[in-house]
Amino acid sequence: MIKAVVFDMFETLVTLFTGRTYFSEDIAKDVGLADIESFRKEWHLIEHDRSTGKYTIEEGLSLVFKKIGIYSDEKVRTIVNNRLTALKDTFDDIPEESIQLLKALKDCGIKTGLITNTFSDERDLIKSSALFPYFDVALISYEQGICKPAPEMYQRMIERLGVKPEECLYVGDGGSRELYGARDAGMKAVQCTWFADRAYEPHIPCSPLDEFEHVAHQMDVLDFLK
Repeated sequence: MIKAVVFDMFETLVTLFTGRTYFSEDIAKDVGLADIESFRKEWHLIEHDRSTGKYTIEEGLSLVFKKIGIYSDEKVRTIVNNRLTALKDTFDDIPEESIQLLKALKDCGIKTGLITNTFSDERDLIKSSALFPYFDVALISYEQGICKPAPEMYQRMIERLGVKPEECLYVGDGGSRELYGARDAGMKAVQCTWFADRAYEPHIPCSPLDEFEHVAHQMDVLDFLK
């Protein structure tokens, strides 16, 4: 019997592909950088450190801009502000179905958890969002110092929810190998696909994974409680 449902955040409860999107090519354009790949390479090299609290978004941008020789305080401020604008679009456009699902789970007496890999600015928007009060336990990589799919992230969730692994359902789009991590931890893992058609190259969070059951609509998650 499922006693808890644990969610991913991005491309699961909300999507970055709404309103004003802001990805690597947008950053490169805003700082006048023709060689997008040079930025992407260095930016991805410090992704883990940005996700585990070693660098704030400002510190990460400063480090990369200095490494590729384009640093200025103004450029860092510009990108930070533009990212914030795009993230606000994401959290201003939370699908009603996400809220309805979380409410329905509460009404059923099901505990809810969040496991998400995020940077400092994303952490701030998540914690101030309308979604956050619905979580019994929220494990944010920037605060936890570890990222999915580290086994310890799932173990912490299981312990803090006070349930057995097999009593947990994990719902996510599949990025960061999160579904494999959840399955290895003993949870039942399903891949949500309701935002999949919004993604575009090279920003495809995760392709369909045939190893896992798929969920096409938020409220269909309730079917897995039976």
